[in-house]
Amino acid sequence: MNDQIELHPIEDSEEVTLRFFESRIQAGFPSPAQGMFGDTIDLNRELISNPASTFCARVIGNSMVDAGINNGDLLIIDKSLEPHDGDIAVCFIDGDFTVKRISIRSDGVYLTPANKQFPELHVSEESNFQIWGIVSHVIKNLTASM
Repeated sequence: MNDQIELHPIEDSEEVTLRFFESRIQAGFPSPAQGMFGDTIDLNRELISNPASTFCARVIGNSMVDAGINNGDLLIIDKSLEPHDGDIAVCFIDGDFTVKRISIRSDGVYLTPANKQFPELHVSEESNFQIWGIVSHVIKNLTASM
């Protein structure tokens, strides 16, 4: 499989709050900052819809880089979400966990990487296969000191 993930349960017993920058941030030309900081936001409420069925995992590998998922990123995975064609999912196949895009076709289910260096995987009827959960969010570290 080459890529792996480390799964961790999410503790939701207390709020994780950060100060919230109320002004929208331009990705084009800068705009003046007005009344910059407002309330706080609770990251649990922002990122987790179903706490009892949500887990966090760290990505190990590069098979999803073209989907913006890199080695070391944290995934928020919701096991209660219904899988659909095109979703990015954490799947258990033949004893290994992997993160791939689900592709449902007339000839079966495929696990599609987002990196041309990795092969697409056809899920055969003989495979021990389960869609373990759907990736709802990706958390990245964008600092240069990684």
